[in-house]
Amino acid sequence: MTSSGVIARSAATKQSRDRETPVIVIHSLGHAVAALTAAERAGREVVLASAPGAGSYVGPGWFREVVAAAREAVPAARCSTLLDCGGDVGAALAAIRSEIEGVVFTGRADVARRLADIAGQHGVRFVTDRPPAALDLVEDFFASAETLERRCAAVLAISSRA
Repeated sequence: MTSSGVIARSAATKQSRDRETPVIVIHSLGHAVAALTAAERAGREVVLASAPGAGSYVGPGWFREVVAAAREAVPAARCSTLLDCGGDVGAALAAIRSEIEGVVFTGRADVARRLADIAGQHGVRFVTDRPPAALDLVEDFFASAETLERRCAAVLAISSRA
């Protein structure tokens, strides 16, 4: 495990870029579309991340389909994704086997090493330190698309100056 918490396969340039890419925590398709719309308009890449531990209760199928629908709605947007499985080994394995793009696992280090090996075999990015969120849209679950896009755009503008 590296000091940045990224295990296996990630090059130093990818790790550096990831630290600069704002993370927006999504809880619905509307959140994902708003985040990608704002990112596309700002010419920025974003990381769409699930809520902490979401891999255990929404599962990789839901997350994969939300991301796919959002990417279809905003095809010019650039993003990467992370499904947070907390310390749930079963959820992490399910996400890896579903070939979710990126998985966050915060459980025991010895288990993380084994999961990282499996993730590498499946071409899945595996992270042991959840990146800090630039924005968590949890309080905006029922907000309008315009409000969501405005909030995302504001965060993207601030993070581009940082």
